[in-house]
Amino acid sequence: MKLYYVTLNNTDEARKIGRELLENKLAVCVNWFPITCAYSWQGEITEEPEIVLIVKTQDGYGAEIEQSIRQHISYTNFIAEISPTAINQEFLGWLNAEIPQRTLQTN
Repeated sequence: MKLYYVTLNNTDEARKIGRELLENKLAVCVNWFPITCAYSWQGEITEEPEIVLIVKTQDGYGAEIEQSIRQHISYTNFIAEISPTAINQEFLGWLNAEIPQRTLQTN
């Protein structure tokens, strides 16, 4: 299983991207919520609102998820792949039933 932590500008972007990922079977579940982002830019500290989108999926879908995100936004955002070390079996069973596992190919 993989989680993707994605920062976006607004709820509409998160909703559109999240629904597309679900419709295209690239995710089993998505969550989004508002946060405040503080960062240093050109010597100034800036604070502004952001939306975090969390995508729950199988391993091997990262490139397609990022491609889907890029179809909806043109700015530089943050996309991180997170590998959980423990997942409850009920959720994992649902994930495996809904999203096909991909086998990794070696050359």
